[in-house]
Formats: sequence, structure tokens, C-alpha cells
Amino acid sequence: AANAGTNPGETAGNGVDDDGNGYVDDVYGWDFAGSNNSVFDGTGDDHGTHVAGTIGGVGGNGKGVAGVCWNVRLMNAKFLGSRGGTTANAIKAVDYFTDLKTRHGMNFVATNNSWGGGGFSQALQDAIGRANNANILFIAAAGNSTVNCETGSCYPAEYPNANVIGVASITSTGAISSFSNYGSTTIDLGAPGS
Repeated sequence: AANAGTNPGETAGNGVDDDGNGYVDDVYGWDFAGSNNSVFDGTGDDHGTHVAGTIGGVGGNGKGVAGVCWNVRLMNAKFLGSRGGTTANAIKAVDYFTDLKTRHGMNFVATNNSWGGGGFSQALQDAIGRANNANILFIAAAGNSTVNCETGSCYPAEYPNANVIGVASITSTGAISSFSNYGSTTIDLGAPGS
């Protein structure tokens, strides 16, 4: 919670789209699946919260859990819910951060995309390209289906955009996790996942 970033262009709870981006009171981000500013919908739908803790959980505070980066600001653009999600909402989520950076001056460096599924989408690739034009990295999970991404589908990790970094899961000893997708040219690196 200490590393939750906020949209400085919004005033919480006033029911107004203060920054003119089309989203009312998007102080902590936006839930494109639910069409609201409630980005945490409970423990039955907490994958993004779990991943955010892995990325930016504050350490050295006696809580017993620490993220990789203790001093970071994280915002939400949720498009998956308990019933899944759509590519159209994924595009909106990517464009949300691109807009906040280009029109509102927020310093976004990267988006975490620990999701996968579906096939190739030119519209999604174009949205990732817009993020690239704004100098936003698109970090994408390779996937958890033991697929060779050279011959199988591993979107969004296998989009060829220059800003996409495809990440496989590795064990604590550096071996690839038994469930992880992989690919010699489509996946860029491995990071602890099991």
C-alpha cells in the first residue's frame, strides 16, 4: 500500500473527471473490466495485487514480505476480472498509461503484463506500439503452459515490438520452471516464478 501510486490530476471522491481522460476519480487507476475506479475487487480476484506485491512490496519493515523494488510507485489498469477479460479492454488499459504519460506528464517507465491468452491482435500490437513511442516498456509473462513460443502462441509476450520484454519463469536455482513457456528468440529473459 505504501507504494501505491496516484494520479495527481484527479481529486478523490468528487465525482468529476478532473484530468479529462474519460475516467471519473481514477486516483489509483481504472478497472476496465468493471468500468469503475475500484481496482481491487477482493481476494477472489487478486492476481494483480499479488504481482504488485512481488514487484513493489515495501521491505525492511518487519512484515515478512518484500518486493523486488522497495521504492517504486505502482498504478492500476485492470482489465481482467473473475470472468476473464477482453482484448478491447487490454488495449484500453495499455492506452490508459500511454495517455497519462503523454498528455499528463506522468513518469511511467513500464507496464507489467502478467497475463496471456488469445491469439494475435493487430489492434493490441498497435497499442503496444503507441506505448513504445511514449518510451514505456511492455513487460509480458511468457505464460504457464509449457509451450515453445517459437512454434506455439504466447501472446502478448511474442509481439515483435521493440518495447516488449518476454519473461519466462525460473526456479530458485535458475532452471526454467516446469510450467513455464519458453522461446529462444521470442522470450527475452527468465525471472523467479517458482
